[in-house]
Amino acid sequence: MKKAIRIVGVFFLIFLTAVSFASCSDDDDPTNNDFFAGTYKGSVSYNDGGSTNISTDNGSVFVTKIASGTKYNFAFSNSIPDLNGIEFNQEGDHTLVMIGSNATSYIRIDNDELKILYLKDGKTWTANCTR
Repeated sequence: MKKAIRIVGVFFLIFLTAVSFASCSDDDDPTNNDFFAGTYKGSVSYNDGGSTNISTDNGSVFVTKIASGTKYNFAFSNSIPDLNGIEFNQEGDHTLVMIGSNATSYIRIDNDELKILYLKDGKTWTANCTR
């Protein structure tokens, strides 16, 4: 009996996971959702100021909104280190801009585009991506 309950539980968990991923669409707006996860594709690059220099036109950035509601994580492809816990303010109806944006650090995200120029500790991340 325990084995049957365990099997049913595993199938239910798989079903809920599949429904969760299927419900995330390209029409999701990162500003209006309590939960947001989306993949933006395009050019990405990273330079650590030393021997690591990664650049591709076929990269991606997986963006997730974390529990705080104002912070986002950015997971890059091509072994580029992630950016985590970046805080945003809403600008207009459907655009988020990083708090503390300036000429050397700027992240802008909306439903269709992600633009990143982020410098920290001599390291540089860039992205020019769309969904």
